[in-house]
Amino acid sequence: SYFFPFLKRYRQSLILVFVASLFINIFGLAQPLLIQQIIDKVIGQQNFGTLYFLGVMLIGVSVLSNVLNLIRTFLFTDTTNRIDIATSGNILTQLFRLPLGYFDNRPVGEISTRLNELGSIRGFLTGTALTLVLDVIFGVVYLFVCLSYSGLLTAVALGVVPLYLALVYIVSPLIKSQLRVAAEANAAASSLMVEALTGIQTVKAQHAETTLRWRWQQRYARFISSNFRTTLIGATAGSIGAFFNEIGGLAVLWVGAYLVLKGELTIGQLIAFRIISGNVVGPIIRLAGTWQTIQGLQISVERLADVVDAEPEQPLDARPIALPPITGRVEFDRVSFRFRPHAPLVVKNVSFTIEPGCFVGIVGQSGSGKSTIMKLLPRLYPPAEGVIRIDDYDIAKVDLDSLRQQIGIVPQDSMLFDGSVRDNIALNAPDASDAEVIHAAQIACAHAFIMDLPNGYDSSVGERGASLSGGQRQRIAIARSILARPRLLILDEATSALDYLTERTVCENLRRELRGETVFFITHRLGTIRNADLILMMDNGLLQEAGTHPELLNKRGLYYALYRQQDGSIA
Repeated sequence: SYFFPFLKRYRQSLILVFVASLFINIFGLAQPLLIQQIIDKVIGQQNFGTLYFLGVMLIGVSVLSNVLNLIRTFLFTDTTNRIDIATSGNILTQLFRLPLGYFDNRPVGEISTRLNELGSIRGFLTGTALTLVLDVIFGVVYLFVCLSYSGLLTAVALGVVPLYLALVYIVSPLIKSQLRVAAEANAAASSLMVEALTGIQTVKAQHAETTLRWRWQQRYARFISSNFRTTLIGATAGSIGAFFNEIGGLAVLWVGAYLVLKGELTIGQLIAFRIISGNVVGPIIRLAGTWQTIQGLQISVERLADVVDAEPEQPLDARPIALPPITGRVEFDRVSFRFRPHAPLVVKNVSFTIEPGCFVGIVGQSGSGKSTIMKLLPRLYPPAEGVIRIDDYDIAKVDLDSLRQQIGIVPQDSMLFDGSVRDNIALNAPDASDAEVIHAAQIACAHAFIMDLPNGYDSSVGERGASLSGGQRQRIAIARSILARPRLLILDEATSALDYLTERTVCENLRRELRGETVFFITHRLGTIRNADLILMMDNGLLQEAGTHPELLNKRGLYYALYRQQDGSIA
């Protein structure tokens, strides 16, 4: 049903393809009839006049058939390309609508192989299905034509069909099981390959090339083995089917020769019948073969349905409230969160209120939940319990686009795209002037190193920013968010690759530049956020302490202990 709207949109072109196919099949029927006349009326009667006429007719039919075939190919290719673009774009849109949890549970390579099933399904609906309809229509037409020649010969020609159907019935379950194993093995191998190439620096640094190569070879060998078994079963079945077909053809010639000798058929009629009967048995055999195709198609549909039928973050029929321009007031009201149903809570009953324009530091040990609570704010994950409000709006009831376009997020591993430094900084503000781009880079302490690059702001960063260091990538990502001017900015350990002095400078620059905008600064280095308006101390999913730097030191609690560990003294 997913493809039907697209097929309906291009139905006129598909109808033209179908009509052209009809005429091509009609011309295909005309050829054996003309050949019959040449043998019986020309060769038998030495009639040269009829020979020239029928010869011209044969050439004309062949030319028209090939011209129609050319037109059909053009229309079919153009239409299927348009359908491919439309369906692929729609699938990508659906993929972007899915919640982050969907991607957490599936490797990138696995998702990629599922999307590849799109072409298989489209190919069946626009190609195999069209052939199927034509085979049914002309199979019946050719059958009646054959019966008009000889009922006995028709029965002989159709005698191999039950054998072929029995063969398909036996083979199809075997092929389906192997196709499923092959699809899963291919997805596993592709997923490992994507992971290895994405983390190639880690692979080389850990000298893990051999381990990963053998691991990939094991997975790929499973795919090759399943594919080989599928090919072997298919080839064996194909050979048996071809044998049945040859036996049927020989039987037709044998019985047909007998009927010619008895005077019940002419030689021309026998040859014409032999050609036409192939167009009766052929479609029936193709129909049976289509059942094998459907076995593979069922697996493709199941795999693609994992994407198409997945519940999006925001249901398409929802009527959410458009979030108006925000001031930046944030409230967490007894918020809890777990990554999977029935899993332990990783955020537990967290409550706090942040006034507009506050610079908030969030600190805690690794795994304390400090990054997780900030992923709840832009609704990357839905909370299990409690309510999150921005400017008194429950974010669960507002439109996602209107929410996220007002929130800037800079994660620890920020993605840079292949292109220039300028393109990456201006990603969310493509119309920004050079002066604005440079100003954002200066705030992020990136301008100096950018100017040292061979082409300055026009220098290529490489795929995923490969030509830059981790700290340089982070500063470009921070500049990108500054240029977008969000009303609420989240920096999730976005300065972890910077040295202490640079991090401190970036932090102070952000406080000055984004005065009046709410900023959440997540860090392990407590000294960086000493001047924050508010500091939240997370531990084991709980908000243990909240206050300014002096207030938390005076409490002599977790923050005090952690600060002493890092600083060695209390200032």
